[in-house]
Order: sequence, then structure tokens, then C-alpha cells
Amino acid sequence: MGYSGLFCTFIPANTTQIITQMAKEKIILDKRRRKDDGTYPVKIYVWNRREILISTNYSAKEENFKDGEFTKKEENSRSKNAALRNMLSAVVNEMIVLESSGKLKGMDDKSLKKHLQSILFNKEEEEQRQNSFLACLDEFISAKQNEGTKTCYRSTRNKVEEFDADCTFEGIDKKWLERFERWMISSGLKVNAYALHLRNIRAVFNYALDNEYTTSYPFRKFKIKKEETRKRSLTVEQLRQLMEYECEEYQRRYRDMFVLMFYLIGINAVDLFLAKPDSVVNGRLEYKRAKTGKLYSVKIEPEAMEIIDRYRGNQYLLNIMDEYKDYKNFLHRMGIALKEIGEMKRVGRGGKKVRTPVFPEISSYWSRHTWATIAAKLDVPKETISEALGHSIGSEVTSIYIKFDRKKVDEANRKVIDYVLNFGS
Repeated sequence: MGYSGLFCTFIPANTTQIITQMAKEKIILDKRRRKDDGTYPVKIYVWNRREILISTNYSAKEENFKDGEFTKKEENSRSKNAALRNMLSAVVNEMIVLESSGKLKGMDDKSLKKHLQSILFNKEEEEQRQNSFLACLDEFISAKQNEGTKTCYRSTRNKVEEFDADCTFEGIDKKWLERFERWMISSGLKVNAYALHLRNIRAVFNYALDNEYTTSYPFRKFKIKKEETRKRSLTVEQLRQLMEYECEEYQRRYRDMFVLMFYLIGINAVDLFLAKPDSVVNGRLEYKRAKTGKLYSVKIEPEAMEIIDRYRGNQYLLNIMDEYKDYKNFLHRMGIALKEIGEMKRVGRGGKKVRTPVFPEISSYWSRHTWATIAAKLDVPKETISEALGHSIGSEVTSIYIKFDRKKVDEANRKVIDYVLNFGS
């Protein structure tokens, strides 16, 4: 990949763009490295002794950027293009002044880039933002759309601020990471908990590298530890036991929701509980995953439809959101109820309930892992399981060109359900 835009006479070796206009300064899309959100940095291209790329703090998806400006597909494209034109005009005017005064001849590329950045941005603010890790982390968080993701990174921010509120990109080196890791361990965090914070810090460093806020990268020499995740799935025998268990009255709906999630290939709670009646199209549940934004479609098998019909809602597909303002409240209660399924006795004068849970660690998310585990046991190909769970097929690039046959997923789900319901096997 190279750059998208109009260039001067120098052509980078890794670009396939055709020069359509002679220019020393131009707005381009820097496609050398894509960001996590699928966008590329929008930069000002300047030629002095060699190419100079100056960040504009804007980014765009390739399909939303053409000929040096945002297309109408981009939200607020007019105001963004106006801002880019003003920035480009400021750079062009400054280059003319430097050249006419003779100062340009005495400036190397590094000095020129720093000078132009000071013209575009308040120098003190820019240097402070680029050097402060927490300021960059705040910028990184603000760019995220998913509230769950934001909460996760805010948790990391709190940890970092508590440990070293004045940390900078230059100061966060291998030794700093080791000290931070030891500090988190001493505070009682388990391996996977503190590893998550370290991965979040790494993500911010990658973001900073993309935006040229820093050249530091301590994770080349620092390895993030990982603990094997404990079992989060039921065996087919355990699933059958759960489905047939004589639950207490209040537990039945929670158990039925778990089974429905399983029948719908481990659908996430947010996607199921917020689904509207019109999400059912031609016998399929059509929805956009809240976590990834990916469009998804799963065939509603008769067993799943029977549960849906039993709990049909008014404004929503299921009646959960007719009773709860926030699906998370129901999900919390569901987690407690599932864990309490099992033998219950009353003891003592007050008849206190004493339970012997069958699955004391179960949660709604186990439905997803259980489906995948059983599918793998039935020799369903990994590619089909991956697609069924909404993951990418192969690499990010190849998955764009592969239109996966949904029939394979439908057949896999039917195979899994038949196996589970065949209690004699």
C-alpha cells in the first residue's frame, strides 16, 4: 500500500498512484498503515529534500476519501474539507515565504516539518499532547464508539494515572512496564487482568505511532504474559442436564434465554435482547453486531422459534426490554439465576434456602463457547465455526474477497442442535 492523493515529482517506491498534477504540497491519504478502526491518517504531503508527511489529526476510510478530500459519504465532510483546505493553504503560504526569504535552503527536513507543525498547531499544546501518554490515551478513548470499549480503556487510564500520573511516551520504557506490572501484581490483580491493561497501553502506543506522536515502542522487548483462560463451556451431557433440569419457577426464563442463545449460535446478549420484531426476515434473525458493527444473519431453527414465541415482546423481539430499561440489569439477574440452578433445601427455623449449584460458574457467555466446543467435536471445519461466531475468515485482506456460504453455517447449527437433542447418543 502507498498514498492516496496528488503528489509532487517524487514517487515513493511502494505506491502505485499515477501523478496527475505537479505539486509540492498536497492533502493525501497515508495508506501505509491502517488504524484499528479501519481508517487511514489524512496528511499533508510536502516535498523538500525528500518527502515530509504532516499529520492533520484527521483520518478516513479509503472509500470516503478521493482526490485529496473527503467524499460526501463522510460525516461532516464539508466542514472537514474546509479545515483541510485552510491547513494546506497555511502550509503553502509558509513554504512560499520560506523559499522567497532563502530560509528554506538552510532547513533540513526534520526542522522544516517541526516548523510547519508549529504553524498548523499551537506549538506548546502540540508538544504537550504528543509527549503526554495520558493525553493521548484520552484522545484514543474519545475516538472509540463502543461504550464497553471506552469503559475498558478508562479502567486502564485510572491504573496508569494512579501509578504514574506524569508518564510520557519517552518515559514508558521496558523497565517502566516491568515496574507497572509488579505494582499491579502487588495490588492483587491476576495475570489476565493486568495483561489486559498492558495490551491497552500497547494499543495506545500503536495509535501514537500511527499519528506520529512518538517513535518509542517499548513492547519490542517487553512480553505480555498470558494465563490460559479457564473452562467456559458445558459438555453436551451438561447442556442436556441444564435443558432438562426441573428449575425453580423464577429460573426458567433465564435458563430458556441461555438455551435460545445457544440455538442462535451463541448470540451476544445485547444483540438478542435489543433485537426488534422486524429483525426477523424470511425466517432469519438479521442484525448488526453491537461489538463489531458487522452485519450478521442466523437461521432461526424451530427450537429457537418456539422459545421466541413463548417470550415475544411488543417493541422488542423478546419481552425482556418491555420490563427492563437496561438489558444489563436482566443479564446480571440471569447470571445469578443460572448459577443457582441445582438442588435447594430449606434448613433451620427460618427455612433458609441452601443451594447446591450444578454449574456454579456458568454465565450467559458460556452458550457461545459451548456451541463452538460441540461444533468442533462434530468435526465442523474451523472456517465454518469462525464464520458462525462472526469472526473473520483467514487474514483481514483475504476475508474481503471471500463471500462465505451461509448454508454451511446453517447446516452446522442444525447438526449441533440435532446432536444435543438426540439424548440417546
